[in-house]
Amino acid sequence: MGNLKTKDLTKIGYTNNQLISFTLGIAAKHYKHHSNEQIITLLTAIKDKPEQYLHHEVEGRIAERVIGKVNEPAFKAFEIMEQSAPYKIYGGKDIEASAKKQMELAMRLPISIQGALMPDAHMGFGLPIGGVLAANNAVIPYAVGMDIGCRMALTIIDESDTFISRYNYQIKQALKSNTHFGMEGGLDTRQEHEILDSDVFTQIPFLKPLRGKAARQLGTSGNGNHFVEFGEIALADNNTLGLPGKKYAALLSHSGSRGLGSAIAKHYTQLAMNTCRLPREAQQLAWLDMDSEAGQEYWLTMTLAGDYARACHERIHANLLKALGIKPLCLIENHHNFAWKDTLADGKQVIIHRKGATPAHEGELGIIPGSMTTSAYLVKGKGIDQALYSASHGAGRAMSRQKAKDSMTVSGMKKLLSNAGVTLIGGSVEENPMAYKDIEKVIEAQTSLVDIQGKFIPRIVRMNKD
Repeated sequence: MGNLKTKDLTKIGYTNNQLISFTLGIAAKHYKHHSNEQIITLLTAIKDKPEQYLHHEVEGRIAERVIGKVNEPAFKAFEIMEQSAPYKIYGGKDIEASAKKQMELAMRLPISIQGALMPDAHMGFGLPIGGVLAANNAVIPYAVGMDIGCRMALTIIDESDTFISRYNYQIKQALKSNTHFGMEGGLDTRQEHEILDSDVFTQIPFLKPLRGKAARQLGTSGNGNHFVEFGEIALADNNTLGLPGKKYAALLSHSGSRGLGSAIAKHYTQLAMNTCRLPREAQQLAWLDMDSEAGQEYWLTMTLAGDYARACHERIHANLLKALGIKPLCLIENHHNFAWKDTLADGKQVIIHRKGATPAHEGELGIIPGSMTTSAYLVKGKGIDQALYSASHGAGRAMSRQKAKDSMTVSGMKKLLSNAGVTLIGGSVEENPMAYKDIEKVIEAQTSLVDIQGKFIPRIVRMNKD
């Protein structure tokens, strides 16, 4: 498919926002081998004479909406299956029983095809964190997560690892001046990015009032385990990047789609729960059919949130590199908390949800962080079908935030940081290193899924202070 946009449909007389989003979704799925001109000609014909297309399998769905024939049922009720779909658990002995129970329930949905549970898994809402689920023509908002498109980004810098110690003061000042954490506020300097001009902001009515907040929060990070940090990375010999196998300075960030993604997740989760009725224990796993207007709308907004998360990282990295007068050698990045259209080994087309899991197709690069004092790993995927081409997204929590807060003092955390040679700006005892699983064990549990390309050690870490 070409680059069909809202304005193309508006020009030929498609004025209803829901019809436009549904039609764009149908075009993306069924007309991807057509040119823009061919698609516009067909859509014009459907608009002008919709009754002539009602008997067509694909075009008929658009025609029905053009003439207003479609009234989708208020809701459909479903039962969970007695037998679960197949799924594989990695590092199971260190995964809590509640996370396994959540995964088992998710695999009993009638839309579930295959699943995998990563070694950093722990309990979440709906699908467990670290859960990967392949679904048949449906998307589950809570299997994507609240922070849609939460993302890792690693810039390897054209400086040796000694750059961090030599310019320690300047790096700390740059982090304080060019990053912002927390629910509200933003950077002092207005941030510009093409994502703010996306048609989707005007195409989907409920997104219109969110654009202003997205503009204010562009280039910032959330709270919790989100971070921006400088450190050193040792690249393996013969690494995929084609760089010499030695130590470099590097910048690593972890954050997502901010208030925009959260609003999208809440809106469509509620819509899914209202239209897809499941037994009480499975309600959070309600889905949207990809052939429905709501399913197509969610896909468009989810994609927007993912692109916005990428834009935030781009601004964070660009601002810091400029402030320090340093140049990047390469950038590696990956989403988690997202859904992708993909193909299984048997050729079946599915929607793969990765809620806290790193894409790991054969040769695909990703980043798996530990904690504020432990290693992060640059990895290359092996494309394992049983794992749904996935790996863990981090070390995974070993204790809840409340338990971490209760079991660690500020002075105790300062001692851990000092022993590890890490400077922390902000940060909270809820994110102390002991709150996380051993990253080395987590990596060991997935050697069949990824190859290690480099090892990053944090040195100066910025996090939310609350």
